[in-house]
Amino acid sequence: MKTSRLEAFSDGVLAIIITIMVLELKVPKYPGLSDLVHTAGYGLLTYLLSFVYVAIYWNNHHHMFQLVRQATGGVLWANLALLFCLSLFPFTTAWMDETHFARIPVVIYGLNLLAAAIAYFTLQTVIIRQQGSESPLRRAIGKDIKGKISPVFYLAGIVSALVIDQDGRVGVSVALACFAGTAIMWIVPDRRIDRVMRRHETQD
Repeated sequence: MKTSRLEAFSDGVLAIIITIMVLELKVPKYPGLSDLVHTAGYGLLTYLLSFVYVAIYWNNHHHMFQLVRQATGGVLWANLALLFCLSLFPFTTAWMDETHFARIPVVIYGLNLLAAAIAYFTLQTVIIRQQGSESPLRRAIGKDIKGKISPVFYLAGIVSALVIDQDGRVGVSVALACFAGTAIMWIVPDRRIDRVMRRHETQD
């Protein structure tokens, strides 16, 4: 089947995920800035981090499927696995918010990020196998250094939260820094797929 239905469904799910997360934010009872910080301070931080991650996945998903013409059953299921992992963001994000970045919720959030990264890599791999040895996606992603580094940062954050200063906040702070740093790394524009797309259009 063509990928248009898959992309439209994925876009809808990601839009719903963002909507659910923003609805979790608590509105202050009073108009003061201190009330905003006290009521929604943690919520705004967790929402911002998760929004950036959803935006990164949406952006990369969109670019990836510019190089895909047909979606097999394997691609459909791999895409659903990715959407399942991303659909857990509202839950893990809200848990971090309501517990003020407690250790276990931060670990679960890290596991959520790791699961989403593995699901995306699986989807990417299934597409490349479908396209064959001359896969345009394979040529576009190259060595995929960022894709390989990201799980390492997620694991480092998870282990830090579990091992470092369990009764304090140092481990959690290191974990959050790893998660935020990985997001910042992916925000930097990646032109690999754009270059391949332009090359294909020139050849056509």
